[in-house]
Amino acid sequence: MGRVIAVAAVVILLLCACQSSTPPAVASPLPSPTPHAAPTDAILQSADIPAGLTACLGSGPVEVYVSTLMRADAALGVRLGAQWEQLRAVGATAGAISLFTASPAACNAELGTTSNTKSIVSFVAVFPDSGQADRAWGSGVFGFTPPASGEILTGVTRGSATGLGLSSWVYDRPPVRLASWHKSVFVALVVVSNLDAAAFKGATTAVDARLN
Repeated sequence: MGRVIAVAAVVILLLCACQSSTPPAVASPLPSPTPHAAPTDAILQSADIPAGLTACLGSGPVEVYVSTLMRADAALGVRLGAQWEQLRAVGATAGAISLFTASPAACNAELGTTSNTKSIVSFVAVFPDSGQADRAWGSGVFGFTPPASGEILTGVTRGSATGLGLSSWVYDRPPVRLASWHKSVFVALVVVSNLDAAAFKGATTAVDARLN
């Protein structure tokens, strides 16, 4: 009987030892959220642009663009600088713009103006949250304000029919095509002059894919 008790005690001790040597379970850390793209990475890049167009001096952060424009056309630079400050006042924390044209002279033209020169402009601004971005989009981007919901205008489409989400609108009356939309924490603008619908679609698709 004593021998049975002794054996049982040894077994219990061995079981305890095995259990104490098992490391405690460690909870897996939650994956870190993917950081939002920087506006300078979200705007159109040289690889996105049709052949024959070259980047304008000043493409990059909005502040650099405005400073460059001021040296060429002070009045236009002041106006665009004020429009950028309006976006900053409603929450924009950073913005970037890229311009590609077939002629250097078009680099200093006002956005969306009609000319005979081929050009593509893209702009992206980032906000602290999606709500601020949507409100900023609704107030207008560089003077381009979305039409009222339900308003019918020639060449203008608003909402999901644009392919860019509910908070979007497109103006398509060649030679100018324009898209302005909100996605995630971003507001984006693409303006194309004297280029076909395929180039316009390619530009908006490239920018939209980077807005995470």
